Amino acid sequence: METKKSNSKSNSKSNSKTNKSNEKSTKNSMHSSQLMELFVDELKDIYWAEKALTKAIPKMVKNASSQELIDALESHLEETKNQVTRLEQVFESIDKKASGKKCDAMEGLIKEAEDIMESCEEGAMCDAGIISAGQKVEHYEIASYGTLRQFAETLGLTKAVKLLEETLNEEKAADVKLSEVATAAVNVDAAEIEA
Repeated sequence: METKKSNSKSNSKSNSKTNKSNEKSTKNSMHSSQLMELFVDELKDIYWAEKALTKAIPKMVKNASSQELIDALESHLEETKNQVTRLEQVFESIDKKASGKKCDAMEGLIKEAEDIMESCEEGAMCDAGIISAGQKVEHYEIASYGTLRQFAETLGLTKAVKLLEETLNEEKAADVKLSEVATAAVNVDAAEIEA
């Protein structure tokens, strides 16, 4: 009778060790998977993009005339700085050094914003152009963070999921805020300006 108990305890411990070993093996294979490589690559991409935006948003603020728009941009600039820090925490959570990789899409969106600001007259028309450019940026970021969050979930990266979801929600809120600023006055004022 005692032998059966000790055998079942021994088997239970053995099964527990095997399960933990299998979990580690699964996690290790996830961390060296192609999806993990893509996740890290996309993280580098959005990290570069967010850092570039910390330089681009002040230019938008400087060219904006609507106080509502200026306030929305300044608020989002602070969020963007926090998002950079949050991305650094995501890198840390997967034992990677935070580094950026040039994001061609964001570079293009920022260039487009600069072109709009250079070609528009000051005032409502320029504000409408800044909002348009800003919303294109937000939609790119929403797509990026939504994808990254899903990758993290698939990879079982619980901390990364939480951090990425927080930023995703901020990007969605920033897009809504820009829509509100546009529809409250900016677009109406710009529509009244003769070409």
